[in-house]
Amino acid sequence: MSTVSAADTIIHSGRIATLDRGRPLVSAVAVRAGRVLAVGDLEDLSEHRDDSTKLIDADGRTVVPGLNDSHLHIVRGGLNYNMELRWDDVPSLSDAMGMLARQAERTPPPQWVRVIGGWSEFQFAERRMPTLDEVNAAAPDTPVFILHLKTMRCSTGRRSGHSGTPATRQTRPAGRSSAAPAANRQVC
Repeated sequence: MSTVSAADTIIHSGRIATLDRGRPLVSAVAVRAGRVLAVGDLEDLSEHRDDSTKLIDADGRTVVPGLNDSHLHIVRGGLNYNMELRWDDVPSLSDAMGMLARQAERTPPPQWVRVIGGWSEFQFAERRMPTLDEVNAAAPDTPVFILHLKTMRCSTGRRSGHSGTPATRQTRPAGRSSAAPAANRQVC
């Protein structure tokens, strides 16, 4: 009786990256329940194969186990993590402006604070966007960019998931009124 586990899947005939410096590339990998059982060539993995094992021919393509990118912007996130602010589930504009003020204090010049994420003006008790006056009061000397990611109807009639507004000193040369809502312009 064998104690070797049968693989759910064996991917073969590929360039399989193992991330092992001693053996960085192999031609086959055996997987069971989402975990790598063994690597090598197809012959090496024969003990992990039974009638229920699914064989996938990689046809010479490269396979990198373990990477699952669901639209993460990983490089941007890594470079800007300490300068980004998320307002998801923040209950009021007062709380959001307090978070913005604290983030502006931490953000080194000349970097911008970037408000990102899936927040909505309707989550705030005030049920509105912040005004430029509110943003400028929270971050008077730090540039701020507020990104709004909710779906809305644009003036072109199509739907957009993004709108963004620069605030503080970046809006003054453009002649924007500080009394206008901070996120009143859509980019479609």
